Amino acid sequence: MNTDTLKICLMSYRSNPHSGGQGVYLKNLSRALKDLGHDVTVVTGPPDPRLDEDIPVLRVPCLDLYNPEALFRVPTLSELSRPVNLIEWLGISTTGFPEPFTFGLRAYRLLAYHHNGYDIVHDNQSLSYGVWAIGRKIPTVATIHHPVTVDRDLAMRSVSALWKKIKHLRWHSFIRMQKMVARTLTRIITVSDNARRDISRDFLIPEDRFRVVSNGIDLKRFHPMPEIPRQKNRIIATNSSDTPLKGLRYLIQAVGRIAAHRPVQLQIVGECTKGGGVDRLIRSLGIGPAVRFTGRISHSDFVREYAKASVAVVPSVYEGFGLPVGEAMACGVPVISTTGGALPEVVGDAGILVPPADSEALAHAILSIIDHPERAAKLGRAGRERVQQRFTWRQAAENTVAVYREVIGDHHRF
Repeated sequence: MNTDTLKICLMSYRSNPHSGGQGVYLKNLSRALKDLGHDVTVVTGPPDPRLDEDIPVLRVPCLDLYNPEALFRVPTLSELSRPVNLIEWLGISTTGFPEPFTFGLRAYRLLAYHHNGYDIVHDNQSLSYGVWAIGRKIPTVATIHHPVTVDRDLAMRSVSALWKKIKHLRWHSFIRMQKMVARTLTRIITVSDNARRDISRDFLIPEDRFRVVSNGIDLKRFHPMPEIPRQKNRIIATNSSDTPLKGLRYLIQAVGRIAAHRPVQLQIVGECTKGGGVDRLIRSLGIGPAVRFTGRISHSDFVREYAKASVAVVPSVYEGFGLPVGEAMACGVPVISTTGGALPEVVGDAGILVPPADSEALAHAILSIIDHPERAAKLGRAGRERVQQRFTWRQAAENTVAVYREVIGDHHRF
């Protein structure tokens, strides 16, 4: 491989490493690219991506209307006098999601002043018109983690009221822009074969324009803790409580089945929306004492939760990759996952796979782990070994650089 140093600009519109896969991707990929000897700069919107100090960050100012400390605040008249701010405010006020679009406009303007001779610009799934404009001047590639069309379709099916369906359609209206911009790129990075097929189908892009680069797992942060004993009948999941894509309701139903016959404890690393669908389901099943949401916890506490668990469950209906399943495997926890999306590509034969949206199958799989500790220990070891062999960030960075060189070659040819 060509070892010449590249000057790389990574762009990501919202990248909190503690609350989403895109933030984890940005943090770890930037670190791994830097460790390979490349010059990396990150362009990002809020919140702070919390990158290592040796990776410079250019922050794109915005209204930050999704800041939980000032959620949907009313901007000042001075702020709204700026056209892009006004577009952002009007979009959110009409139940849209304008951030990818407005981030692209601002990033384009920012790079006009801070070009710095970048060899490649790598967009982390904003796919905005600004990215298209940048790509006309600088070689540009994008990562699409999974087609957001899947999120939209699942959200639409999860509600029956017409006004709620219209609201979901409005919120996801940015997809049209993303499809148009993605089609202009000569190469697109995605994280699994399944994601490649689905994005190709939904975005009408030939599969040969995709390059599959699997995500990595940070093995320094996610690791076994053999000094902490596993607790029988203890299940762990990392989940967003009322996101249909994540399938938590099916795991709750599975726990309800098990709890009717024996003690069980489900630890969910995440928040519960009070009065939401999952909260109501827990109360209707009468299993409140058996289910605990941790809220936001430190990373060290997170790894200890994995260490104490008998089994980790990923009940997602669909995943483009599935970082939580890889993180659990890295911690040596036996894993149960659905076959939704790319999850079988990550799990392989190192875990138990069940159909998505099937609470009975989940319950049966959980009991097959809890009641057979030798099998659980074997799967835990196999999962750790699989991650070590296949899913490191160094491998991801090396494969990403190979795509960069293709895109640079395309740009110079055309």
